Amino acid sequence: MRPRAVLKRTTFPSLVIALVAATILPRSLSGLVTYGDSLPGLTAEQQARFEAGKREFSTEEHATEGLGPVFNDTSCANCHSSPAVGGGSTVLETRFGRADGPAFDPMTEFGGSLMQSRAIDRLRECGHTGETVPPAANRISLRRTTPLFGLGLVDAVPDATFHAIAAAERDSPDHIGGRPHVVRNVVTNQLAVGRFGWKAQVPTLLQFAGDAYLNEMGITNPIFPHENCPSGDCAALKCDLVADPEDDGHDVVAVADFMTFLAPPGRSTITPFRSAGEQVFAAIGCANCHLPALRTGHTDVAAFDRVTFHPYSDFLLHDMGFLGDGIGQGDASGQEMRTAPLWGLRAIDRFLHDGRAATIEDAIAAHDGQGARSRDRFAALDSHRRRQLVAFLKSL
Repeated sequence: MRPRAVLKRTTFPSLVIALVAATILPRSLSGLVTYGDSLPGLTAEQQARFEAGKREFSTEEHATEGLGPVFNDTSCANCHSSPAVGGGSTVLETRFGRADGPAFDPMTEFGGSLMQSRAIDRLRECGHTGETVPPAANRISLRRTTPLFGLGLVDAVPDATFHAIAAAERDSPDHIGGRPHVVRNVVTNQLAVGRFGWKAQVPTLLQFAGDAYLNEMGITNPIFPHENCPSGDCAALKCDLVADPEDDGHDVVAVADFMTFLAPPGRSTITPFRSAGEQVFAAIGCANCHLPALRTGHTDVAAFDRVTFHPYSDFLLHDMGFLGDGIGQGDASGQEMRTAPLWGLRAIDRFLHDGRAATIEDAIAAHDGQGARSRDRFAALDSHRRRQLVAFLKSL
C-alpha cells in the first residue's frame, strides 16, 4: 500500500505571497470577466487601442504585405483562438537543434531552432517549400500555442519582484531554486527579466509581438528588421516580395496593445470542495512554483497600477529533468522550463509544453527535476484529496 501524503501546509507559499504582495492596496482583480474581454478599468482611448489591436491580431497577412518567405501561419488569431481570440490552441510548432554534452546548437545554418513549416508560393521558384528538420538534429520538440490572457499584468510586474521570488525559493524546503531568465530587451538594449514563452525568453509584450511577426509570419519590423533565411539559404530571400522592414511598426504596436489590454481569465465558482483542493495544492508544494498571486508595480496607467492578480506561476526557469524539452534558448538549458501559468487551465484540453498529457493527472505525473517532490506527494494522495485537487485546478 502506498503511503498517504501528509497534508501539512508549508509556510513557504505564504512567505512568498507576502513577499510579492507586501503593502497590497485593497485592489485585486475579481475575475468577473469572460475569455477575450478587455481588462477592467481601461480609459476610452485604451479601449479603442484594444479593439484596433484585436482587429490587427485577426488580420490575414499575404505575400504582397510581407508574409514569408517562410512562416507558420497567416495571422496571430489562427493559432491563438481557443476559447476566444487571444487564447491558445492545439497547434504545435517544432523546435530542433543539436546537443553535444551541455552545449546546444540551434542549427541556424539550417533555419533553426524554430521550424517554419510553410512558404509563400513564389518560393517554389527558388527550390524551397516549408522547412523540415535536418537529419543532423538530435533534439526535436513540439511546443503548444499558449493563451495570452492577462499577460499585460505580467508585463507590469517589476523585475525586482522576480529576483525576490527567486531568492525566497532558494530557501524553500523543497529546494526548488527557480531563477529569472535574464535576456536582452532589444528595444532598450538593456538586460531584463524574461517572462514570456516556454523558456521565459522574451521580456516584454512589445518584443513578443515583434518576434512573432518575424518568426511566425515572416514579417520584418523595426524590432526585428532582418528576414529568416529559408532552411538557412539566404539566396532564397530574393523570392520575398516586399522590402524590409515590411511592417513600419504600426501593426506590431497594435498587436502588443491587444495583448497588453487583454483581461486575465476569470475563475469559475469557488465551492468548499474546490477550496479544499487549493489547500491540497499548497500542502503538496505545487504553490511553491505555481505561485498564486503576483502584484504589478506603480504606473500611471490606472488599470495596471499595483494590481494583485492570480496567474499561478512564478515565471521563473526551473530544472525539470526529463520533462525539459532539450532545446536551449538564451541562457535557458534544455532541461529548464518556465513555470506554466495555470490560470485559464479549464479551457485547455492538452497539457505540458508538447501537449503530450491528455489529463491534468497525467501532466502532474510527468513532472520531474525540481517538480519531482510535488509529483511524488500527488501520487501518494488518497483518491478523495486527489479529486479535490483536480476540481480546484479545473476551476482556474
